[in-house]
This record gives sequence, structure tokens and C-alpha cells, in this order.
Amino acid sequence: MAVLLLLVVIALLFRQPLADALWPASKVQALLDAGDAALHEGRLDAADGSGARQSYEAALALDSDRSEARAGLTRVANAAIGQARTALRDGRLADANESLKLARELQAPRELTDAVAAELRERQAASAGVEQWLAQAAEALAEHRLDGAEDAALPLYQRVLAVQPQRVEALEGREDALTDLLQQAWHALGQDDLAAAAAMIAAADRYDAGHAELPQARAELSRVREQRRRQADRALQHGQLDRAQALYRQVLAAGADDAAQRGLEQVVQAHARAAAALAADFRFDEAERQLAAAKALQPDAVAVRDAERALQRARQAHAQSASLSLPGAERQRRVQTLLDEIARAETRGEWIAPPGDSAYDKLRSAQSLAPDSAEVKAVARRVTVAVQACFEDELRRNRVRRAQACFDAWQTLDARSDALADARRRLAGKWIATGEERLRAGDVAFATQAVKQARATDAAAPGLAEFAARVRDAGG
Repeated sequence: MAVLLLLVVIALLFRQPLADALWPASKVQALLDAGDAALHEGRLDAADGSGARQSYEAALALDSDRSEARAGLTRVANAAIGQARTALRDGRLADANESLKLARELQAPRELTDAVAAELRERQAASAGVEQWLAQAAEALAEHRLDGAEDAALPLYQRVLAVQPQRVEALEGREDALTDLLQQAWHALGQDDLAAAAAMIAAADRYDAGHAELPQARAELSRVREQRRRQADRALQHGQLDRAQALYRQVLAAGADDAAQRGLEQVVQAHARAAAALAADFRFDEAERQLAAAKALQPDAVAVRDAERALQRARQAHAQSASLSLPGAERQRRVQTLLDEIARAETRGEWIAPPGDSAYDKLRSAQSLAPDSAEVKAVARRVTVAVQACFEDELRRNRVRRAQACFDAWQTLDARSDALADARRRLAGKWIATGEERLRAGDVAFATQAVKQARATDAAAPGLAEFAARVRDAGG
């Protein structure tokens, strides 16, 4: 009796789980019945799980072969279409949108959902005041207020088309506005205002990339930019740095351009070289102006830092010579001491470093003490020839860092040398070649430094842009 009583208690407590385990069909049927009831009551979807959709989906999860569950979900989708139409008729646009969303999620027939969606857009447009937008857009178009503000013609036409994509007045108005905008772009190109022209063409592209007049406008902008870039290159070659800078900036104002950016870097280097050369002649005011022009463009450039050091050294040398009031014999003794120190610095290969004790610094001091001395002039020529030979020898041996040091000394000693341009190009090429080799070996740090050195030496060096791109791809 005790055992029988225990079995009865267990059966009462666990009757539902046992029933579900022994008769799963009964659970599925219960869910189907619940779905039918919810559908009949119009409760299609409910976050708490009591909606018709949730009941049919639960039944389908228990028994994927029950066609009644699939049919129930189809009925829910059709009922959602009906609810959306009713909501539209009653002006409840938010409810219509929710019902349409449910119908689409349950894969209601596409032609039904598209029809409801089109009607919903029409109702939304009517409530949003499309007619008012069109009137405002037409007024803005007549006043040539085309873009750049919310009440301009193009933004207003775009707003209309967002809710009524086929609205003829909006399509035609946008076409007219874009035609006017591109005419303004052509006028800006004629006035050399490349930045404004590029902005207008980009705006036209955003509003309608397929506008018939866009390709010609883009082509003209590209042609003018290329023309300005070539003019800038010629100005740079002729030493017209201000004109070259203005033209390169014009090109860059109309969009990114690697060639124009490299041209600006060459302008920086030219200003820096001019500053160093002027400093060497103690023409400090002019040197400062050239240095300021370079720093305004690229204050962290290697060439700018080199020019600053050259100017500082020249000032020190000039101050030292100005402060000396020595008799002739003592002056000659000091000059001879400096010449001996120059010879020792040459032997050690200390052409421009360390500052104050380099061959260059000693030579500048000797020149300031005895600017007309034949012996000092001879030493200056000898040192210049020596650093040129050092450069060629180190470059030939592929010792690019030492070649760079010798080149820097050569450039500092004889900034007006005609041979510097060719040497600069070859040195930049050697940095690129050495950097490529080290990059293939996995030395990204050296390759990154090689890009910086090559760019500082000759920003227009062949292959530099491609090498820099490979270094960036490698994480440099």
C-alpha cells in the first residue's frame, strides 16, 4: 500500500512532464490550438510569447513535419497584411509599419508587401508635407540656392524623393538644380578655384551619380589639376618656390594627389637648402626667411632640422669672429690651429659631426677669422672634394648611412654645387634599394627609416611612392 501510494503521488506531481515525454503529440496540438486562438483574437505577435506567431513557431520546433504549424504561420503573415491595410485606412501609420514588418519577416507574398509599402510611403509623404517641400525647393532653385543648407533646393528634392522615389516634380527639379550646380563648377574652374569646383562636382555625384553632365565635369577638373601640377613642376625647376607652392596647394585643395604632395616636399627642401646656403654667407635675415617658409610647410622635415643646425652654426661662427680682437700674429696662430684640427677631423671622417668639433665647424671658424686667406680657401676646396669623394666611395660600397653623412657635409659646404641634384637622386635611390632588401628580410624598422631618408633627400625619387606603400602594408 505504501508503494502504491508513493506511485500515485509521483504521478500527480509529474503528470505534465510524463505526458509530454510519453505523448509529445499532445504538446504540439496544444500549441497549435493556442496559435489558432491567438490568431482568431488578432494577437499575431507578442513579446511575452502568447502571440500566434510564437505558438506556431514553438510547435514547429517540436515537430518540424507538422504542416499545420507551417500553414498557421502563413495565415499569420496574411493576417499581418490585413492588419497593415486596416491601420493605413485608419491613419495609424506606425501600426501599419509594424504589421508590414511582421508580414515581411514571415515571408508574405512580395507583391502584397510591396503594395502595402508603397501605400505606406504615400501616406507618410502626405503627412510629412511633401507639397510644401516641393514649393520650398522650387523657390530655392529660382534663387540659385542649390546646396549647402537644409532649405536649399537639392536637399529638399532629395527629401521628397526619399518618400516618393518616382515623384516627377522632384526628379525634374533635381535635374535642373544639378545642371545649375555643374555650371557653377565650370565657372569656378575658369576662375582657378579648383577647391570650389571639386566640392560642387562631388556634391553633384552624391545627389545623382548618373547625371549626364558629370563625366565631362570630372574630366575637366582632372585636366585642370594636371595642368596646374605641370606648371608647379616647371616653377619648382626654375626656382620659383612661392609660385610652385601656390600651384601645388591649388591641386591638393581639390583632393588628394601624391605627385603634388611630393612637389610640396621638394619645395620644403629647396627652401631649406637656400637657408643653409645663405647662412653660410652670413646672410642671416634672408636665411631666416627661407627657413620660416620651409617650416610653415613641413616643420618636422629632416631638411628643415638640418637647415636650422646650419644656421645656428653659422651664427656661432660669426659671433666668434666678431668677438675676437686679435693681433695679426695671434689670429694667424689661431687659424693654423683650426686648420690642423680640420685635418684631424678629416682623418676621423667627422665632416659635420660632432657639432663644434667637426671639420665643417672648424672650417667656418677659420673662414670667419681669415676670409681672404689663400690657405683657408685651399683647405675649403680640399674638404669639399674630400666629402664628395667620401660620398661616392660610401655609395659604391652600399654603406648608405655613411654616404648620407658625407652628402650632408657636401651639401653644407657647397650648397650651390651643380652636382648635388644628381647625387641627391642617386642617394635617394640607394636608400630605396637598401630599404627594399631589408624589408624582404623582415626589417620593417629600417625600411621605415629608409622611406623617411629617401623622402627627405629627394621626394620625387623614382619608385619612392611604391616603396612607401609596401612599407605601410608591412606595418611601417
